[in-house]
Amino acid sequence: MGQIIMDEKKLYSPRVMKDILDKHGFKFRKGLGQNFLIDGNIINKIAETAELDESTGVLEIGPGFGALTQVLCSRAKKVVAVEIDKSLREVHEETLNYDNLRIIYEDFIKMDVNKLIEEEFNGLDVKIVANLPYYITTPIIMKILEEKYKISKMVVMVQKEVAQRLSSSPGSREYGAITLAVQYRANTNIAMIVPNTVFVPRPKVDSAIIEFNILREPRIKVQDEALLFNVIKASFGQRRKTLLNALSNNLKISKDMIKGALEGAGIASEVRGETLNLYEFGKISDEIKKLI
Repeated sequence: MGQIIMDEKKLYSPRVMKDILDKHGFKFRKGLGQNFLIDGNIINKIAETAELDESTGVLEIGPGFGALTQVLCSRAKKVVAVEIDKSLREVHEETLNYDNLRIIYEDFIKMDVNKLIEEEFNGLDVKIVANLPYYITTPIIMKILEEKYKISKMVVMVQKEVAQRLSSSPGSREYGAITLAVQYRANTNIAMIVPNTVFVPRPKVDSAIIEFNILREPRIKVQDEALLFNVIKASFGQRRKTLLNALSNNLKISKDMIKGALEGAGIASEVRGETLNLYEFGKISDEIKKLI
């Protein structure tokens, strides 16, 4: 493996980072949500939560300045980092001199990540680790879950409110369709709340490290997975409406048919979707499948 090229005190120094970025003419791009992590304790917490060793391959999304990347390279067998901002290439040439690292300058959202994992991580236990840009957190997480990557774990830094939404319970204000999408494929745990003071530039909100342990099989079995998620999205599409009205309006199915499906699932038609758990949505989905 490569060696860390700066001692730990310098590695996380805002002054050192600023000097390197200035030297290469780098300008933060607000549109890319660039908030670089600089606190060594937080970086080590992310790496520890990811449980990295010689059997591990890491896919990092958005390495930014590279402080987290350096620690990942020192702990994992191989790291592949995907960075959308090509203007960081010269910075990385100075800060990320590792023989177990490959950096790809592309848009993660547009990539065939399953192909990348197959080609780059032969036989390794693959984990995704990232300090995710706030503006694209949900699309990235949904891409990872929907495309069913061969990974065992994901550890990401996200906005605190997003972390709470991803790990919330039925009936809470944060509970929504993405909560259920995550529950379908993973167990989640908020490992740490992170203050906004550990980033440069400093965001307006606090963050959280959230851990996803990916399930080998989906949490529930349903007849039609696509229908399940259509039912979930429809239920939360009009949160103030009863489940009967929300499903009928958003799925374009008659109220009589929806009412029959809810009765078959043992669920009252006047409840709201935000009160139901994943298993109950699975029952509704299967009952609708019988009727359409």
